[in-house]
Amino acid sequence: MRTAIGVDLGGSHVTAAVIGEDGTIHKQYEVDLEDLSFDAVSRVLVDTIGKAVKDPDAKDLAGIGLGSPGNIEPRSGAVLYSPNFKWIDAPLGEMLRSHFDLPVYVGNDARCATLGEYTYGVGRGTKNFVLLTLGTGIGGGIVGDGELILGNRFGAGEIGHHQIRPSGGFVCGCGKTGCFEAQASGTGLIRHAFAVAPSFPRSRLLDVDRDKLGSKKIRKAAQAGDGHALAAWRNFTADLSIGLANIIAFVNPEVIALGGGVSTAADFMLDAVRGRVDELTTMVPRGTTRIVVAKLGNDAGQVGAATMAFRGGLTTQGA
Repeated sequence: MRTAIGVDLGGSHVTAAVIGEDGTIHKQYEVDLEDLSFDAVSRVLVDTIGKAVKDPDAKDLAGIGLGSPGNIEPRSGAVLYSPNFKWIDAPLGEMLRSHFDLPVYVGNDARCATLGEYTYGVGRGTKNFVLLTLGTGIGGGIVGDGELILGNRFGAGEIGHHQIRPSGGFVCGCGKTGCFEAQASGTGLIRHAFAVAPSFPRSRLLDVDRDKLGSKKIRKAAQAGDGHALAAWRNFTADLSIGLANIIAFVNPEVIALGGGVSTAADFMLDAVRGRVDELTTMVPRGTTRIVVAKLGNDAGQVGAATMAFRGGLTTQGA
């Protein structure tokens, strides 16, 4: 069986995995990033990918696939713009080809994750599918009629940046107010907790340095019945439901899969949003989109990047 190297480039780490054509991960190598300059990240990538390429399980290599944050030109693999890294026109694909005598493919990380989840996860067997990765931000990807939608300038799928509360919402990292990402990501849940804090003056929920406060703490407190956390959770899931209903109106998918760290709440999250999404769904027949938790978790990006290498690009069609 052929293998490929699937690489997930995140804002804090690099993971390179040896992955089989059936989506099985044989070996993973992960390194933290401390310096996000292009030269520093390139050195870490070359070293980490090099270890994966030399791994005994890396047999009959089809190539290297890499998912990176930002707007990617798929033919050259250049990162046209990545706010996470503050890169403009970074020659990522060219750099990797100069170090490895293998085909190299670079795609947006969220689109790679969508390809992985569609091919090997809960999207399998569908024609119209959406993946949302709910973490610090919201990434995503759309499959329409069996094809991964990339858009005119490779920017389709930026689901996190449609505005759901343009008046009175949180300011998004992109500069707009009330983006879906600003309201319904893990960061959004934390911001909701601070927003409702004046109504809970005796709450100890936020008695921690803000940079150490994670969305998981708030979610677990909500599950345990804490009033402050529940108020934040209700506002968070209300905003999540608006965004999901909008996606149903835009795309009418068979399945929306929720991945990323926030989605680990599983049934607690799904029970909060499914009914509200149905209420907000009007022009599309209600109940025709299943909202589920993604199957591949944090591995979706690597698996999708390897799939891109097997298929010669970000395509849902087999090589």
